Amino acid sequence: MAKGDKKNDKDEKDEREEKDSAHEGAEGEDSTEDLGEGGKKKLGKKKLIILAVVGVLVLAAVAGGALYFTGAFGKKEASTEQREVSTKDKPVFFPLGDILVNLNGEGKRPNFLKIKVSLELADEKDVPLMEALKPRIIDNFQVYLRELRIEDLRGSAGLYRLREELLLRVTEAAQPIRVRDVLFQEMLVQ
Repeated sequence: MAKGDKKNDKDEKDEREEKDSAHEGAEGEDSTEDLGEGGKKKLGKKKLIILAVVGVLVLAAVAGGALYFTGAFGKKEASTEQREVSTKDKPVFFPLGDILVNLNGEGKRPNFLKIKVSLELADEKDVPLMEALKPRIIDNFQVYLRELRIEDLRGSAGLYRLREELLLRVTEAAQPIRVRDVLFQEMLVQ
């Protein structure tokens, strides 16, 4: 019985393997049996064409990126635009000169502030009119600066507030003229 059982088990096992291999072949083999030799070559040619197209696209993208970042595209337009901007928005600076005031403070020793200010104007045509308004602008600055204390000028926040206040006063004094900014060339606190 042992020999017969072993033989039957072996036969059953062989039958199962044959069924499994037949079942796998029926489900969707990608082997050359379905495609034949010509099908295998077609699949290889398709892959080769796809890889070639992808390779060409990648090379074109890399070359285009390199040309873009080196400035080959649109270089003429950018230089023309820069020239237009530089002629339109060319800054005009109007120097007010030195202003020396004593600061408001308590103490035996007086404190002084010496600043050299320039104004940035929007248009070069406004320079002659600014010359006529210069005494009024300096007077407005003097009145404001005399009321400052040393504590008001400390740190970058103090300098920022000073610039904003002077810009407000110069805009008010030179009403028809557009002043863009107040620039400090020199500042000394003693």
